[in-house]
Amino acid sequence: MDLTEFSDIAPFSDEETAAALTRLSNHPNTKWVSKFIFPDKPEGFLGEVLRSIHTVDEFQQVVMSKAINWVVDTSMKEFTYDGFEKLQNLDHKYVAMSNHRDIILDPALTQIVLQRYHLPETQICVGDNLLKVKSVELLIRSNRMIKVIRGISARELYLSSQLLSRYIRETVTSGTASVWIAQRQGRTKDGIDTTEQGLLKMLDMSGTGDFVQNFMELHIVPISISYEYEPCDILKARELLISRTQKYVKGATEDLESIMMGIKQYKGNVHLRIDDPLTEEEIRAAACCDKNDRYQLIRRAVNRRIIGGYKLWKTNYMAYDLVNGGKKYADQYTGEDLETFKSYIAQRLLMVEPSLDKHELRDIFLHIYSNPVLSKEQLTDAQ
Repeated sequence: MDLTEFSDIAPFSDEETAAALTRLSNHPNTKWVSKFIFPDKPEGFLGEVLRSIHTVDEFQQVVMSKAINWVVDTSMKEFTYDGFEKLQNLDHKYVAMSNHRDIILDPALTQIVLQRYHLPETQICVGDNLLKVKSVELLIRSNRMIKVIRGISARELYLSSQLLSRYIRETVTSGTASVWIAQRQGRTKDGIDTTEQGLLKMLDMSGTGDFVQNFMELHIVPISISYEYEPCDILKARELLISRTQKYVKGATEDLESIMMGIKQYKGNVHLRIDDPLTEEEIRAAACCDKNDRYQLIRRAVNRRIIGGYKLWKTNYMAYDLVNGGKKYADQYTGEDLETFKSYIAQRLLMVEPSLDKHELRDIFLHIYSNPVLSKEQLTDAQ
C-alpha cells in the first residue's frame, strides 16, 4: 500500500516510531510514567526501553500492553470480554465500529484483548484535537493512530473526509490492517450510543462499486464497551449542563485532563463485546432504499448490535430507578448498593464549581447512567 498521499494522517512507520520514541525518552514525564508501569525498575528504565525500540509491534508488546494492563489492574474490579472468537474466523480485515465512552481506553482495551487472542491489532482513528501537544502526537501516532482532522471549513472537511475514507478502505481491502473507529465523533456524553449517519457517508465516499459492494468490502464489525462507572462522568454532566445555556468551549488542556481522569478513575467492572459483522442481507436491504434512507438502515443495524451488546450494571439499574422514582429494577441491587451509589453521586457533584445548579447537574448525571437501560428497553420493544 502506497502511503505517499496519506502521510499526514497515517500512523507512523517503524522508522518514524523509533525516532519518535527516542524523542519521548527524554521527556520530563517519562520518569514519572516509568514509576507506574515499571514499579520494580529504576526511574529511568522506561527511557532506556523507549530508546531501544525499533518497531511499532515491539512498542506495543514491550510498553503499551504493560501500560494498559496496569490501568486494568489499578482502576477496574474486573475486565471481561466475549465474541472475539468471531474475529478468529475472519479471513479478511475489517472496520471495527465501536461505541465511544472514553477517549483512550475504548480502543486501547480492544487492542489488549486482540493481543490476548493472538490476533492482529487494529489501526485506530483519533481526532486531531488530541494531537495539539507534540509529545502526545508522537505517542499517539506511534500507536497505530490515524489522524482525523476536525475544526476546519466545510470545503476542507469534504476533502479531508475523502482522504480519510480512501485511507480506511485501502487499508482494509489491501489486507494491510483492520481499522477501529468510533460510531460517532467525540464521546457519548449522555449515555445514549448512536451511530452518526455522516460517518457511514464518509466511509462510502471512497467506494468504486455499488452500495452493496462498497459496504461489504469494509466488513463492519460492531463493538460494545460497557463501564460500571462511566469514565469522566462528572465532566460529561458538567459539559451537558453548561451547553444548555451557552456554547461549550473546551479549555486548552481539557482533552488531556479527560484522558488522565479516564485512566485513573475507578471504573468498577468493564465489559467488551464483539458482535456479528453486518450481513450481506442487511446491506442489500439498505441498498433497496433511496438516498439517506439506505444509510439509516445501516445505522440502525449497527445501533442494534451495539445497544444489544451493551452490558448493564447495578449503577445503570439504580440510576434508572432514581430517575423514575420507582423500583422497577430493585431486584438487580441491594439497599446497601443504592446508598453507596448515592454517596458516589454526592462526591462526584462536589468536583465541579459550586456555581452550577446541583439539582440539574444531578439529574443529568443520573441520566448518563440510566439512559443505557432505556436504550435496551426501546430495543426490546422494537423487536
